[in-house]
Amino acid sequence: MSITMNITEILQYLPHRYPFLLVDKVLELEPGKSIKAVKNVTMNEQFFVGHFPQYPVMPGVLIIEALAQAAGVLAFKTENKTADSGTLYFFAGIDNARFKRQVLPGDTLTLCVEIVTQKRGIGKYKAKAYVGDELAAEADLLCAERQVSKLA
Repeated sequence: MSITMNITEILQYLPHRYPFLLVDKVLELEPGKSIKAVKNVTMNEQFFVGHFPQYPVMPGVLIIEALAQAAGVLAFKTENKTADSGTLYFFAGIDNARFKRQVLPGDTLTLCVEIVTQKRGIGKYKAKAYVGDELAAEADLLCAERQVSKLA
């Protein structure tokens, strides 16, 4: 069963907010398996102000972060939890990160993440970001589930 999600639904599953929310829409999500999501890259992004302002290009670390956020939505949906459940998913590792194409204002970044393994609160994900049919970036992500309390 494939699930789609709009931004209002995504906000229930990700704790991130503007300007750090990097997933705009979920096109396909199969809990326990994979997610295909979208980040629309616009010239209005705050990072373009200081990241090569004469030649705006999305920072690679933010492409990886967008993939991690897509993995977070997948993890939350797989575990049937929401962002306000006291659970967060943190990076535990990033391996084999490669950048193949620049991501520019006006591009639509398609985020494809598959679960490789998920055991005892640790998830390993194969993640790829595309612009159209072109691979922009890829990485193997490791995320750890942690219970947290809200800071006052």
